[in-house]
Amino acid sequence: MRPGRKLSVRIPDGQAAALEAVARTDEVKISEAVREAIDTHIATRRSDPDFQKRHRRRLEMERAILERRLRGE
Repeated sequence: MRPGRKLSVRIPDGQAAALEAVARTDEVKISEAVREAIDTHIATRRSDPDFQKRHRRRLEMERAILERRLRGE
């Protein structure tokens, strides 16, 4: 695995137990199971047309803010 950012996430006990069970069953480390879940979540969001629309709006808003700041407004 490439170097990356270390994150700390607090999850409920039941979710942690389920995650551990999934990782043991799949014979992977918990961190790998979490990375796979994150990849799946990101792919799902990116393929959602409503999410894409909201994301474009967010990018446009941030671009407008940056342009105003660069102009000194």
